[in-house]
Amino acid sequence: MGDDLIASEAHTAVLVEGESDRSAVLALGRRLGRDMASEGVLVVSMGGATNIRRYVRRFGPAGMNVRLTGLCDAGEAGYFVAALEEAGHEVEVEDLESVGFFVCVTDLEDELIRILGPDRVVGFIEAQGELRTFRLMQRQPAQRGRTLEEQLHRFSGIRSGRKLRYAEGLIGELDLDNLPRPLDGLMRFI
Repeated sequence: MGDDLIASEAHTAVLVEGESDRSAVLALGRRLGRDMASEGVLVVSMGGATNIRRYVRRFGPAGMNVRLTGLCDAGEAGYFVAALEEAGHEVEVEDLESVGFFVCVTDLEDELIRILGPDRVVGFIEAQGELRTFRLMQRQPAQRGRTLEEQLHRFSGIRSGRKLRYAEGLIGELDLDNLPRPLDGLMRFI
């Protein structure tokens, strides 16, 4: 069955903002020896946080009535609170974990860069054959005043497909005993 669980077979829907987040969650599940699909866990890319209401309606109490969980970026948490309140949960941003939603400080890429450390991420970029391209980006005027972490974050998203590829690749670099807090919380919840 793999990652292609159909919605009607799900008992849990993991709502994430984008395709790179979905890929990362599925990759981490595989690394942890879990087959989300066979467990009845559907990982759904919503195409952006502003779509959360539609997915809460589809999968939540008014729709398929499956257990909801997910990841969100700190800057988008308000959308999640509003959608969950509309579905009957009384929740504040600081309480999202209590209802199964785990907040990334900036976003998932930032969480991965922080936990791995910038040197290890630069090593990953080098292993991808993209260190020269990264070094060229670092020399651009807009990048010179940024921290290495900010440059790494920017680099992961400036080429089509890189964000998706890096999300899954950086998951492969993680120490499974030291996961970013939002991913650890999510995996324990599901």
